[in-house]
Amino acid sequence: MPRVKKGVNALKSRRNILKAVKGYRHGRSTKERAANEAIVHAGSYAFAHRKDKKNDFRKLWNVKINAGLGSDLSYSKFIGALKKKGIALDRKILATLAEESPETLKRIVEKALA
Repeated sequence: MPRVKKGVNALKSRRNILKAVKGYRHGRSTKERAANEAIVHAGSYAFAHRKDKKNDFRKLWNVKINAGLGSDLSYSKFIGALKKKGIALDRKILATLAEESPETLKRIVEKALA
């Protein structure tokens, strides 16, 4: 079996790694080992934070809904009233209504509490 030298493949993988870390600071953008480590960490952070982003948006929607309700009604009582009445609006829609058309949200609140 002939001997295989892997110079071409090594150069290709090195080039791709260094291209991926362009813009990173210090040795992470120029040194192959540090760059490889940076890519691995960046990938794991990206995966975890894609999951975290969903929680962050839900928290934001809750805050917007609570602000839209005013001081006379709490968020938790409003959501409970919606579930009892069988009104199936998700938090994203309710937050958008609270921000862009508060009069529509007031009508929903009246319907939920009636």
